[in-house]
Amino acid sequence: MTKVCASITTSVDGYVTGPDDGPGRGLGEGGERLHYWVFGGPWSYDAEPAGAPGDGLGGVEKEYLDAAFARLGASVAGRNMYEASGHWGDQNPWGVPTFIVTHRPEEQPEGDAFIFVDGVEEAIERAKAAAGDKDVSLSGGADVIRQALAAGLVDELSIIVAPVILGRGKLLFEGFDHDIELTPKGVRQSPLATFIDYEVVTKR
Repeated sequence: MTKVCASITTSVDGYVTGPDDGPGRGLGEGGERLHYWVFGGPWSYDAEPAGAPGDGLGGVEKEYLDAAFARLGASVAGRNMYEASGHWGDQNPWGVPTFIVTHRPEEQPEGDAFIFVDGVEEAIERAKAAAGDKDVSLSGGADVIRQALAAGLVDELSIIVAPVILGRGKLLFEGFDHDIELTPKGVRQSPLATFIDYEVVTKR
């Protein structure tokens, strides 16, 4: 059965970006430290690492990404994440149907690299249909994950905690007021991050 699996990286104090995030600096000021685990060590927007995210990883990080990609059938992301990433160079980085949640679906670019959809519920419904017997990855940003959790659409939630306190930026659960029960599925740890997996028990 297809599952909707949300995952996001936060600081120890719950921020998913540093301040002043936007195109060209999607993780904000100092936010690169959140994703050291993705590149196997330090990197910055001023000196971006060569190769794709995940290249050359080993240990816990490779295990986590290999498992996620093995079950990936479709992906959902928010328009803010899409813009902040620079449209991923107009190339779909996951190689599966990818649905972008936006209030302006008519602005979808030519081609089928990204499919613009008006609303989280429709995006997840279409992603599940496209995923076949695999899973749907809900990769963020934080607002899209909050909406999906509030709508009872998430089956599993993974929070990857980077060993940094940012103090400012965008909080994962800013303004979220829903009471949701989670069952821990497991914890994995490396020097670069702690990976915490939950099953979502209470959907609303």
